Amino acid sequence: MNYQLRLSDRRSAAIEITREGEVIVRVPRWLPQEEIDRLVDKHMPWIRRKLRDMEALREAYPEPDAEQIAQLRRQAEAVLPPLVKHWSEKMQVQPTGLKVTSAHTRYGSCSEGNRLCFSWRLMQLPAEAIEAVVVHELAHIRHKNHGPDFYAEVERYLPDYRQRIKLLKKPTKEGTKV
Repeated sequence: MNYQLRLSDRRSAAIEITREGEVIVRVPRWLPQEEIDRLVDKHMPWIRRKLRDMEALREAYPEPDAEQIAQLRRQAEAVLPPLVKHWSEKMQVQPTGLKVTSAHTRYGSCSEGNRLCFSWRLMQLPAEAIEAVVVHELAHIRHKNHGPDFYAEVERYLPDYRQRIKLLKKPTKEGTKV
């Protein structure tokens, strides 16, 4: 089994299967190669299953072409600013800016300076999921972590938040988050 090995100062090991079907093994620098091999062998059934899932996902939901990406970006630039404005007023928070990105691994982010970034890939999701990501990122203006206070803040405005975020992981007609 071919995989990319990423050594870092982390404390635990993790295996990631990318949308493109790459296997990435992240481990602490101090972990011996024998332990890494055992980890990969132990998780081989899971790895094979996820590789099959990703192949089926790529076939069912191919990556958009350049024209489709441009259309999704325009849609994001039209949809997100009024949505952020609505929810920031309701939540009484003020982002310092908004940017549409091409991020693959996250739908949104909030910087230390309260600047929001959203991937155009959000536009492939149902409206309920888009709204959940916007509220999630706006909540980071008050809570810079994912602790209990953060989730209480999000659920104060979206009581069904936990149901909505499930839409981020499920394939839809329009697209999927992997």
